[in-house]
Amino acid sequence: MLRSATMPPVFHTLAILALIGAANVAADDAPTRPNIVVILCDDLGYGDVQVLNPQRGKIPTPNIDRLAADGMRFADAHSSCSVCTPSRYSLLTGRYAWRSRLQSGVLNGMSAPLLAPNQLTLATLLKQQGYDAACFGKWHLGLEFGADQFTSPIVDGPLQHGFDHFYGIAASLDMPPFAWIEDDHFPEAPTATKTFMRSGPSAPSFEAVDVLPTLTAKAIEFIKSHGDQTRNDANSDADQPQPYFLYLPLASPHTPLVPTPAWQGRSGLGEYADFVMQTDAAIGEILQAIDDAGQRDRTLVILTSDNGFAPYVKPEHLEQQGHYPSANFRGYKSDVWEGGHRIPFLVRWPGVVAANAESSQLIGQIDLVATVADLFDEPLPANAAVDSVSFLPILQGDDRPVRQHAIQQSADGYFAIRDGQWKLELCAGSGGWSEPREPQATKRKLSPDQLYDLAHDPGEQQNVAANNPEIVARLTQELKESIANGRTTPGPAQQNDVEIVIRKTAKPRR
Repeated sequence: MLRSATMPPVFHTLAILALIGAANVAADDAPTRPNIVVILCDDLGYGDVQVLNPQRGKIPTPNIDRLAADGMRFADAHSSCSVCTPSRYSLLTGRYAWRSRLQSGVLNGMSAPLLAPNQLTLATLLKQQGYDAACFGKWHLGLEFGADQFTSPIVDGPLQHGFDHFYGIAASLDMPPFAWIEDDHFPEAPTATKTFMRSGPSAPSFEAVDVLPTLTAKAIEFIKSHGDQTRNDANSDADQPQPYFLYLPLASPHTPLVPTPAWQGRSGLGEYADFVMQTDAAIGEILQAIDDAGQRDRTLVILTSDNGFAPYVKPEHLEQQGHYPSANFRGYKSDVWEGGHRIPFLVRWPGVVAANAESSQLIGQIDLVATVADLFDEPLPANAAVDSVSFLPILQGDDRPVRQHAIQQSADGYFAIRDGQWKLELCAGSGGWSEPREPQATKRKLSPDQLYDLAHDPGEQQNVAANNPEIVARLTQELKESIANGRTTPGPAQQNDVEIVIRKTAKPRR
């Protein structure tokens, strides 16, 4: 079984952590129930953030950069998959999505729910702590529609998984139905047909260009509704209003590329860069709303992305202009290579997280559930968040490893396992959409195993599997044990939802 690299247990109290290192802030000076804001961008590459890619990034991202200056940026953070539905599942549940029915690819806007009934999510965990939980944005975890589909209330959606409020869209911005969902219903039924990359049912007034401004406005309205949270007594939460959890899964800069007229042409690099700049500006508005509401000092903000840059936006066009959306990493969205799943991950928490800090420790979005549970010194149920490890000690200033291992999956379902500096990929090609895809790689008789020493080869250029058969065998066995045990954290073994095939068979492309 995979375990944390450090000896301390997953759960610690803030008081204990505050004693670690002189740089740490005393626990009594930090709110014990901070507001928690998670902003999840859609297809924002690691190299699209200027502060993470200063030499090879050309898109200005001043607001994200300011967030990094005010807090901590992680250089080795990952989504659990290189496409969005599985990574969103892992972020909210602390469980690898390949343990569910979803073995490759993503859901669409009409798919059945992926979250199981009564499955613990980050939202339900925070509800147990008295939080007001809201989700504004792209759900993309499946919905169960009522008997009359678009006119009956939604039977299974965000409200059934811990959220008190929802306003957003069913899936990606290019997936029908193209219509707003408010809580459990469509305010305007999708009775028309429109095309945003794909064609399908649409609400007559719905326009893709309105989505980012609308989600930004909804988030700001929610923040303002919780009033001025300036503390009168730094050592007591007794006089504070109800804390909130704001989950903001944006639909940008995913296609269709729809910057508003005010942002068109602003970057000089094309529509994608314009859309990134508009997304950055929206993030700035949200951060400003938190500050204006007097909530800055008691709000934990996390900014990340669901996977890497989308290759159908044509990276070669950007790279010819000097902008590298995957920075120095190989591959893009969908791939098992680092560019597919190494993602921006920035944290601001004044008084707790040091300003302008950077950590090179391995973490994942999948670790959010355990981290939040750790914040409250709350033991997780044995069957919940089975792959989640707390990185709260790192936020508190103890920059030592919290996990030695991580597992990633490509869009086509191929596995990779990371162990310290080593990364083993059980595929001959990208595992995704980049060349060579698996049928091509197999035809070229490339090695079915790829092993990279990321400490010396972060760009994954030198496959050293043939020279290190013992490492390939060890990591393969660790992956098998992780699958068989139903978890990668200490605790009783759990059941996966389906039988899992470790080595996929490449299928010829038509």
